[in-house]
Amino acid sequence: MRLIRNLIRTPEGAIGLGILALLVLIALLAPALSPGDPLKIAARPLLPPFTDVNFPLGTDRLGRDVLAGIIHGTRTSLAVGIAAALAAIAIGLCVGLAAGFAGGLVDEALMRVVDAFQIVPSFLLALAFVSVIGASVPVVVLAIALGAWADPARLTRAQVLSIRERDYIASARVIGMHPVEIAFKEILPNALPPVLALSAIIVAAAILTEAALSFLGLGDPNVVTWGSMIAEGRNILRSSPSLSIFPGIALVVTVVGVYLFSEGLTNALAGRRSEA
Repeated sequence: MRLIRNLIRTPEGAIGLGILALLVLIALLAPALSPGDPLKIAARPLLPPFTDVNFPLGTDRLGRDVLAGIIHGTRTSLAVGIAAALAAIAIGLCVGLAAGFAGGLVDEALMRVVDAFQIVPSFLLALAFVSVIGASVPVVVLAIALGAWADPARLTRAQVLSIRERDYIASARVIGMHPVEIAFKEILPNALPPVLALSAIIVAAAILTEAALSFLGLGDPNVVTWGSMIAEGRNILRSSPSLSIFPGIALVVTVVGVYLFSEGLTNALAGRRSEA
């Protein structure tokens, strides 16, 4: 509760939390806000926005409801971003914890693997992975996670290297605690806060990566995404710019909200450590 209070006290944290709460609410209520399949033809093609109360944002070239696409695209973007971030954080925590706690050859070997993944740009890695395996939501999530786990791993390792030399870790060894128990009960909880602050940035990057993949036609064709909506509107950008502008605005608002939340969370964690 103290962390939430510290988060809300910062302007960026309060705004970011408000934006994310609204987006999560829209994602959860998407079937109620826009019942049915958002990919189905609902009206005549290229209905201008704000001209029909049943289709406030108009329709695309195939007659699909733009507002329904944005609402359901919120669910896809948040699901991919959060799932990819959780997978990347989980992999990074395990690798960083093993490297920092074991040291020696294990540390060297794991860090060389981390270096290999950091050399390749994450988007190019995701692009190649999806191109080879095929486009689907689970594959996109895995592809994004493979390009994002290296930074959490390196940060976790740095935290573990600092924590493992502290007195309470030496005391745990003296009383006979198993090394695995020390790693997960004593070291990991204290190494986790900085990595959690990084997770919001990973979510934002994952949302942008998913949109870019969908824009290039490498997203799941069975679900509506903001990237595919922007790509659909680019061919008629001069005559119907709203088809790309509205999903683009949704994408920008989401990324800005995640960024502000990340800044607020970082400040809240810093305030919590200073109080302790």
